[in-house]
Amino acid sequence: MSEFTLHDKTTAPEASQPLLQNSLDGFGMIPNLHAVMAEAPGLLAGYQQLHQLFTETSFDADEQTVVWQSINVEHACHYCVPAHTGIAKQMKVDDDITEALRNETALPTAKLEALRDFTLSVVRERGHVSEDAVQRFLDAGYTKRQVLEVVLGVAQKTMSNYVNHLAETPVDKPFQKFEWHKAA
Repeated sequence: MSEFTLHDKTTAPEASQPLLQNSLDGFGMIPNLHAVMAEAPGLLAGYQQLHQLFTETSFDADEQTVVWQSINVEHACHYCVPAHTGIAKQMKVDDDITEALRNETALPTAKLEALRDFTLSVVRERGHVSEDAVQRFLDAGYTKRQVLEVVLGVAQKTMSNYVNHLAETPVDKPFQKFEWHKAA
């Protein structure tokens, strides 16, 4: 695999430098994912914008975590699962939710399970989700707006998961304690 540079504000292309400052301001560090993405300023800008937009959806913190981690686990992202485990802790998401997502076991509520099922349908079916699957999601208490907001989450996580696969992005030190490997 080709090595990708972990950029900082001194090595990044000029257009990525303010984006890396956004990362520093928001996270107190430059996550390695952002450091890799900085090679392509448009990618980093797009990712940061999608992240911001997804955090502003109608989903609460538990639901955002279900969408993010369902995708991360499905894509077997060695970087994003630990990172979003740490983020979930910062967002005060119950550890039972996080562990169920990481281990692909039952979530604590039927509604969250319906969200995971629908998210995985969108990913696995590449958006060609059956009307029955959409109806089950709506019947669980979600809305058509949230059908589309799942697509936003899928777009964001596909960007990061694929970059991490290509770059073999090293997990950031604060998240290394949440190391994860997909069960066989």
